[in-house]
Order: sequence, then C-alpha cells, then structure tokens
Amino acid sequence: MDSNAHTLVLDVGKSNAKLVLFNAEGDVIARRVRANHSVQTPHYLALGLDALQAWVQESVPTLPEHARIGRIGITTHGAAFCAVNGSGLALPAIDYEWDGYGELRADYASRIDGFETTGTPLLPLGLNAGLQLFWLQQTQPEAWQGIEAWLPYPQYWAWWFTGVAAYEVSSLGCHTHLWQPARNRFAPWAVREGLVERFPPLRLAYEAIGPVQPALAERLGLPAGCVVYAGLHDSNACLARHLHALPGASVVSTGTWCVVMTPGVTGREQALDPAREQLFNQSIEGRPVPTARFMGGREFAHLCHGADPALATESALHEVLEAGWLVLPGHDAGPAANFGQAGEIVRGDQPMGSAPQVVPLHLRPALAAMYCAMMTTRILFDLLPLALRGNPQRSDALSVVILEGPLADNPAYAAALSALLAPLAVVRSQDEVEGTARGAWLSTRWAMPSHGRDAYASVPPPTAQVSHSLLQRFRQWSTVADEALV
Repeated sequence: MDSNAHTLVLDVGKSNAKLVLFNAEGDVIARRVRANHSVQTPHYLALGLDALQAWVQESVPTLPEHARIGRIGITTHGAAFCAVNGSGLALPAIDYEWDGYGELRADYASRIDGFETTGTPLLPLGLNAGLQLFWLQQTQPEAWQGIEAWLPYPQYWAWWFTGVAAYEVSSLGCHTHLWQPARNRFAPWAVREGLVERFPPLRLAYEAIGPVQPALAERLGLPAGCVVYAGLHDSNACLARHLHALPGASVVSTGTWCVVMTPGVTGREQALDPAREQLFNQSIEGRPVPTARFMGGREFAHLCHGADPALATESALHEVLEAGWLVLPGHDAGPAANFGQAGEIVRGDQPMGSAPQVVPLHLRPALAAMYCAMMTTRILFDLLPLALRGNPQRSDALSVVILEGPLADNPAYAAALSALLAPLAVVRSQDEVEGTARGAWLSTRWAMPSHGRDAYASVPPPTAQVSHSLLQRFRQWSTVADEALV
C-alpha cells in the first residue's frame, strides 16, 4: 500500500456525519458535514441510511485530490446494528432513541445474562442493542429469516464499501448485552437465543478487510485498490489516540454524549455499579475499559436554551457563582430515564423551577457548562479508586484526565472541571482534529510509527476564589445527586 496515500474517514455521530480527508502526515485536507435525520417506518423509528449513503456518494467526488485516497477508516455511534442480505439492507436499522418495545422489554430482561457477565446495565430506550435484535426476532420472524448477517454500524459501512461482512469488538462490547468483555466472546444468552448464528467473522478494528467494490469506486472517483478498514465505535476511537501516549489516563469524550473512560482502572480495582450507568466498553485492542456517561451535549444545549455557547467564559462562570445559580440533577435522572438529566434550577436557597428561561440569557451557557462539569466529575469519581482520587502521583498517567470534543474547548467547562478534579491533572489534546476522526485515521495505520500528534496542554484551574466557590456549590449539588443518581 502506498504510504503517501490519503486517508478518508467516515465519522457518523448521532447528530452529524462527517467526511474528513487526511494526507499521509495526518493533516486535514478537507471535510464535509451533514446533519443526520431519522425516518419513521411502519414499525419503528429508523436511521436515515438511504439519505446518508446518497450524501456520501455525492460528497466524495467533490473532495480535493480524492483520486489519491488509498485508505478508508470508519467510526460511528454505538447501539446501532444493521441486518443485511444479498440485496442490501434486510430491515431498516432501528434508531436507539425509539422506545416501542412494550412487554417484550421485560421478557428480554428475564433472558439476558447478568451484569457480572456482560458488564452492561439495562438501559432505557434501545441503548442495549441486544434488545433491538431480540425484538426484531420476536416481532418480525419472516424478515428475520431473510437476514444473512448482523453488522455493527461501523462494519455496516465497511460492508457497504467492500461487500465484506465482519464484526469488531469495540462495537459488540458497547453496552449491547451481546458480549462478554472479560472473555472476549459472545454472551451465553445470545448463543442460546440464536442471535450469534447471523454474525460474520470477527476482525480487528485496525484490520484492512478489503478494497472498495469496483463499481462503487468508479462512482466515487476512488483509485482501484483503495482499502477499507473494519472500523470502530466512536468513543473508543477517541480513546485509541491516547492509548500509546498516555495509556493509563482517563478520557472524557464530549459530544451528544459525555463519555468517561478509565483504561487504567481494572474491574478488580473498582467494582462497577450498573445503577449508575457504569459499564465496560472494549478498547480498539479488545481490553475492557470501565466507562460511564450521560447525554452532556443534549443537557448543555437544553440549559443554554438559545443562548450562544460562546458566552460560557470564565468570567461568566464567576458571575454565575456570585449570583448563586445552580442546576441540580433531576430526581428522575437515574437509570430509569436519561441518566444525568438536569432538574431544578436554584438561586441561593430559592427554587426557580426547571425552565432555563429563568436564568439571564448571558449566564445560561456558563451555568450549563458548570452543570456538565459537575456531572462529569461525579461519574469520574465513581469510576476511580478512592486512593487515586485523593492522593494521585502527578507523574503517573493514571492521575491525568484528558478532555476531548466540543466541551474541551468550552472555557467555563474546562476551568470548572479542572477545579473540581484537583489534584488530578486535567489536560487538553493539542491536536485540532476531533478525537473520533483522529482515532479512525489512526486505526488505518495502527502498526506504523507514532504520528507525532500526541502533545497535550494543561488546563489550569480558575482563580482560588472561583475554585473555592465551585467546591462549595459542588458539595450542595452532591447532596441532591446522592439521591437523584441512585
């Protein structure tokens, strides 16, 4: 393979999809972005794959130097599986935000293996992909018989490009109930129920599975021999970029979801609690990673309520604290609903209701950032052993927390998190490319020498006065969180 070839990354998040074109050195040459939209089918809400495929086919030929693309890397959001056969999609892919499982949800819960086997809690909506497959098996038996292969979402796109069916562990191990993280094999219940029979061979995320199909390559203007890699789950793509540089560091990947991953912590050191939406993910190398998350991007947007996110400055954070504003976690924000959902807004001791409009427009983004920082701190502290939280060795990578994604560039969020996590060291990657795309690019050259883009910058805490006020407010917040977050 030409070492000077360009790499195209397809990065499909829940809210947006991106095409990012890299040169051999890892510089971004071009990118294309579109919003994702779900579609209503007769039976359920589905991912809008037809429109996304059309966009890819329209966009790739418009990329500069697209004829030099020699590699394609893929990363997507989790909790999405695609059923395929010789004609293409056998069924529309269920959108994980659909919740029409009815009584079959209880039947599913009675059949699956326990948390000690799958490392996965029972999650709301369709966030356990095993539930999606089980529901389709029970309610669409004729369509089920026509399925030749179940593909995790990244591998669906790899199949769409190449015609080669595969699955990969970072997607199978993403809170699906289908996988045993500690043993790197399918869960016993999935074998008993006949779900495993329709999964293709296992491949590594950083393995080239085949060239782009000739007819598709011609339509896209790609050279013959352009190879496609198996692909991986987006949070694990963010983690992948740091596993060589700071292998024990915790990673906070922000976006629609704020995902906290602690690869330096093992299950033996810290038992996970499924009631707090803690779970095991699988790294690109197939190792279990203690993880927890909440929909931070959604909560931030909700609390901004139309205010410009750029208003989330450190000075605005100071003003929020001086005025006594605080957002408490909702009392229904445990695992039965969206974990970490914002609840009542207070000013000092005065309840102000739950509508963000009660907060002055210019302060909403800083208040939203503070709430997200408090939630992030809480779930990270729940994952880390007490000894590490209280007395870390500053030279040890285990004491480092790496920020990724949009909130990493939010001054109020980053400063608040640095204050709340002290004495842990909070750093931000100096790489300007988002972690999902960089991780997918890295997956196409996993065995190659270091890419030289692993520099980090410290995130300093705010002033002593602001830090002190934040810690005081966090103690008040934590009292409510102890009840609301189970």
